[in-house]
Amino acid sequence: MKKFLAIALAAVMLFAFAACGGKTNTDANTNTDAPAAAKVKLVDIQLSSEEYAFGVDKDQPELLADVNAFIEKILKDGTFEAICNKYLGNGTPEGVASAEYDASKDNQLIVATNAEFAPFEYKDGDLYYGIDMEIAALLAKELGKELVIDNMDFEAVCLSVEDRCDIAMAGLSVNAEREKSVTFSTPYYKSAQKIIVKADDTRFDACKTAEDVEAVLSALTEGTKIGAQTGTTGALYIKGDEAFGFPGIANAEAVTYDSAALATQDLLNGRVDFVIVDADPAVAIVTAVNG
Repeated sequence: MKKFLAIALAAVMLFAFAACGGKTNTDANTNTDAPAAAKVKLVDIQLSSEEYAFGVDKDQPELLADVNAFIEKILKDGTFEAICNKYLGNGTPEGVASAEYDASKDNQLIVATNAEFAPFEYKDGDLYYGIDMEIAALLAKELGKELVIDNMDFEAVCLSVEDRCDIAMAGLSVNAEREKSVTFSTPYYKSAQKIIVKADDTRFDACKTAEDVEAVLSALTEGTKIGAQTGTTGALYIKGDEAFGFPGIANAEAVTYDSAALATQDLLNGRVDFVIVDADPAVAIVTAVNG
């Protein structure tokens, strides 16, 4: 039960907010069985194949070279695996503090993120947690810079790198549209889109493959509403996106939210039929809601 405890805690905080109104991925190809008291369950089938990377300022090729060298280093020496273990295993997450932005300083590394995406980035009090945030802290230390974390809406993350931020670190899936605003680093993580449904929803129970799920999606009745976080790959999967190669889901309307936790709250409230989100955040949300 220790597995996913840290990210489940983060999702609990996000889900509690929603309720008040306010290196490893799972490759199983069967639906997750829901406990008797469960409210939601995960359709544990990958709908896509994506890679996460950091989005670097196009005008800083030297920073890109430093970031790529750093990624290569932490992948080889076990640092990345150790960080992942803090959020996907039995390790203990470490909070990351952000310095105040100071335009007069030239030794600050300004990181754009959206802290609504456990286990990659989330907040607890004044501290940031998550795989990306711990990497950001180590990167800043490696470069001899002061870390400034700029928390914003997900849709603004890449665009902000065109303005004042140096790098985007926000569980970013690589695609051509985002590459208009940033230069992507070497990929560091593999991900996929998955579906969250109510525990008593049986429409995907017989599915064994992505093709099975796609057949169910193609047969949806007109007016089906699917929740996703605004600007994320999940939202693009629903709407269709040429850069990702997503055809879109016919007869479905994408209903977008500031976070997938808020979307899941509306799933429970009956306002959307199901939710599409990245694999590890999906596990965190399901664990939190059912816990």
